Amino acid sequence: MLKSLARQSTLKQVAARLSARSMSTVVEDSVGPKCYGGTYTVTLIPGDGIGQETATSVKSVFSAAKVPVEFEQFDLSGFTPENDSLMQEALASLRRNKVGLKGILYTPIRKGHSSFNVAMRKELDIYASVAHCKNVAGIDSRHSNVDFVIIRENTEGEYSGLEHQSFPGVVESLKIITRPKTERIARYAFDYALRNNRKKVTIVHKANIMKLADGLFLNTCRAVAKEYPSVQYNDMIVDNTAMQLVSKPQQFDVMVMPNLYGSIVSNIGAGLIGGPGIVPGANYGREFAIFEPGSRHVAKDIQGRNTANPSSLILSSVMMLRHLQLSDYADQIENAVNKTLSVDGIRTPDLGGSHSTTEFTKAIINNL
Repeated sequence: MLKSLARQSTLKQVAARLSARSMSTVVEDSVGPKCYGGTYTVTLIPGDGIGQETATSVKSVFSAAKVPVEFEQFDLSGFTPENDSLMQEALASLRRNKVGLKGILYTPIRKGHSSFNVAMRKELDIYASVAHCKNVAGIDSRHSNVDFVIIRENTEGEYSGLEHQSFPGVVESLKIITRPKTERIARYAFDYALRNNRKKVTIVHKANIMKLADGLFLNTCRAVAKEYPSVQYNDMIVDNTAMQLVSKPQQFDVMVMPNLYGSIVSNIGAGLIGGPGIVPGANYGREFAIFEPGSRHVAKDIQGRNTANPSSLILSSVMMLRHLQLSDYADQIENAVNKTLSVDGIRTPDLGGSHSTTEFTKAIINNL
């Protein structure tokens, strides 16, 4: 009897902790992020291109705000082989800490090993990618009142990595869609809508052509939608979605889609609100969470020039702090970024300004 009561008490504590993480999945995960003496340990992978510069900005802001987070940094590159010891150490760190913050890793085109980003998500089963596209006050954009969330399935679809040359000059690339993983991402999207007071979920697909693969995705999402009568839903073919996004983006609230479509739509979303420098993102799984810019650009062309916009990585770290239930620090940093952009008018070149990464970071620190 006593053991039963103790177990119920433990389960209630776990459930309470999980429900407090507004963007994570509700699962029986009793092993949370690593916290010792009130300080969390987070795996940091700056990434390629402007990664080192934006990661330095995040560390400077965290230090100034006295955020109780320590980083384990791994300077991986997209050119790092999969069997490299540093890559294995980084994966071990993510497994240990449960939470990571990363920039974008370059993926070689046509040659080389498979993407570390894809491998990491599949290895750790980080299945839900979340990118929030919302107008930022003071930043000029083609549309106003834009505020939608893109939720993409991270572990299958066209990114399954199953390609082969069946005959010289003939390549077959397999797209994998499964009912269990589609159900999982659909429930995540509808749960997200409920928790964040969102009214509608749009299912994005190409079932008119890929009748089996996208047909399975669409029909599975429709079935899950029936479990959420308080949330409206509709579905839209992906090419029409692209047109609707650039003509009337205000119609979208939460969007759920397979992997490749999510990659394309998130870039459209970034273009709508001012560019990839201001779009935060996150990736969630049953046990792990990794936070990275929502529009995945390496920006190798401006590497080392001190002109990079660190906002997307800083705002991704704000999402991370909320996941760690450090909301006061998250609010403080987010408000400082917004004030720097909208009130002070301090902007990097990508947003039409002339301030350096260092100057922008110092302005955020002054606004803490």
